[in-house]
Amino acid sequence: MRFISVRLLHSLFVLWAVVSLMFLMFRLMPGDPMGAYISEALSEESKRSIRAQFGLDRSLWEQYFIYLGNLCQGKLGTSFFLKEPVWDVVMAALPNTLALTISALVLAYLFGVVAGAFLAWRRGSLTEGVVIPLVLATRAAPEFWVGMILMAVFAFSLGWFPSGGAASPGAMYDSEWQRMFSLDFLHHLALPVITLALYLQGLPLLLMRSTMLDVMQEEYITMARMKGLSTPRIVLNHAARNALLPVATAFTLSLGQLVGGNVVIEMVFSWPGLGRILVQAVSSSDYPLAQGAFLLVAFALISMNFVADLLYALLDPRVSHDRKS
Repeated sequence: MRFISVRLLHSLFVLWAVVSLMFLMFRLMPGDPMGAYISEALSEESKRSIRAQFGLDRSLWEQYFIYLGNLCQGKLGTSFFLKEPVWDVVMAALPNTLALTISALVLAYLFGVVAGAFLAWRRGSLTEGVVIPLVLATRAAPEFWVGMILMAVFAFSLGWFPSGGAASPGAMYDSEWQRMFSLDFLHHLALPVITLALYLQGLPLLLMRSTMLDVMQEEYITMARMKGLSTPRIVLNHAARNALLPVATAFTLSLGQLVGGNVVIEMVFSWPGLGRILVQAVSSSDYPLAQGAFLLVAFALISMNFVADLLYALLDPRVSHDRKS
């Protein structure tokens, strides 16, 4: 519990620091933050009334504490461009981003873990010599290029998948869960997931292979061989299980990073996610929406970092014991 409490306090401190930096950054930027909201045709009295409505007529410290109070209540302001509450806008886009991110991560890490363990077992074989360059090529290829190639082949030439969006025109659903588990949504999700998974699978595959090669040299692996255990049993029950520790940590950190890091994929496939909204908010100088999206991304990254620490201590109890000592 002490280990969890310390890590939780660290995460809360980092979150407070990010919130404070966001508050100062958007207010110290050149230009008027209300320039995109207040029309020049309004009278000076109307402009002052609007500034008072948003609390911009108060001192910086007053604005800061009002901002923290509203943030604790889930109030992120109103979008200048969409004229809607920021919380509603980002929450509407978050399920699409999570569906894309989690699906691609699960697909990439399942393939990467299995293929990495297999390549470590078959080290020096022709299979390893062919697969490793292909993995490095997919990891190095730009995401937008891979996405456009897949779109040109499977959407435009073959017509197997839609070229963009998250739903067909006119599609109506009774609930968000019904929409996300519909065949139409999964059909639109396929190409973005495949594109992102092709890019992501290189990290778990190479990480699992490298860790497996180190684990296979440990004394308990030698002891298992001396006991006469079969090679598949040694690889699966002993080596792979202990090699999963850094892979599990990388999975949680990647989940936090990709919540707001799918900008390229979402722009290429016109996917209505958080990254696409973030780009639109910045390009239209919609400061409240950009600030709310940035904060949500920061919260996801900090939360997943906290989960990674807990997962690391759970999988390897020596971590928490070393912290205690």
